[in-house]
Amino acid sequence: MKILTRIVGRLVKAAVVLLAILVLNFLLIHAAPGDPAAVMAGEAGATDEMFLAQLREKFGLDQPLHVQLWKYISDVARLDLGYSYRQQMPVLDLILDRLPATLLLTGTAFVVSLVFGVLAGVLAASRVGKWSDTLISSVALLFYATPLFWAALMGVLLFSVTLGWLPPFGYETVGSGFTGWRRALDIAEHLVLPALSLGLFFTAVYSRMTRASMLEVSQMDFVKTARAKGLSPAVIERRHILRNALLPIVTLAGLQAGQLVGGAVLTETVFAWPGIGRLMFEALTQRDYNVLLGVFFVSAAMVILFNLITDLVYGIVDPRIRVQ
Repeated sequence: MKILTRIVGRLVKAAVVLLAILVLNFLLIHAAPGDPAAVMAGEAGATDEMFLAQLREKFGLDQPLHVQLWKYISDVARLDLGYSYRQQMPVLDLILDRLPATLLLTGTAFVVSLVFGVLAGVLAASRVGKWSDTLISSVALLFYATPLFWAALMGVLLFSVTLGWLPPFGYETVGSGFTGWRRALDIAEHLVLPALSLGLFFTAVYSRMTRASMLEVSQMDFVKTARAKGLSPAVIERRHILRNALLPIVTLAGLQAGQLVGGAVLTETVFAWPGIGRLMFEALTQRDYNVLLGVFFVSAAMVILFNLITDLVYGIVDPRIRVQ
């Protein structure tokens, strides 16, 4: 019951934070320069004031700001994120159609960066001072300092244009008609470059953090006691050092899970990946406020969810920690 009460308390706090984010995003979007009615009128080839007034009335843009805000919050409470005048479909349907592609990309990048980063950090910490430690640290520093868009473009030039190993852009081969496992393999081939590009930065961060955390833990008294008992180095490293060094990594993983959604905007744009990051970029250039607010809402909800999961994982990694 205590754990359940704490979880409910965290959910209430998350709801309050999400509400504050909704209000802030709404006010910031409407404070930005540009009139969506003028954009719609320009696309329709009409610029007279009567047509503009009709558009503003149709989409509620002629109402006072506080009235628009209250209507927006009330609609979101009913999971109604509005209507996209550009795509001519409900925003929720539009986001749900694009969300699986973003989750596939960010989830793959997350797993790749976490696994390879932690493995590289463990290898560097176990061979501290040797040439392999220097090599891993240098490569990690190179990945950390490389801009995401540059790494993405260089990956396309090398593996797609020069070598021809991987497709340069897209979610799957257009017009291929693949089904079943063949389609899954085709999507996986298109996924390699975007996922690696998105995960490079955090692979370097995980590597350096794992190395530093393990070196710090290895100097603690309980590790010295384990060595004095005659335990093998592999057992000490796995059961005593690595497990206690995981907490900072879990914290970073929770932060990364939320940041990947934001980083996916650039990656999805470069690789023409049909996710919500690319959708948000298109909505920004088209002044499609409802789509922007919908993507912001879903992204904020995902970040809050990942932070809640991180708090629960703390208790699994270290039973001495309980959700507060």
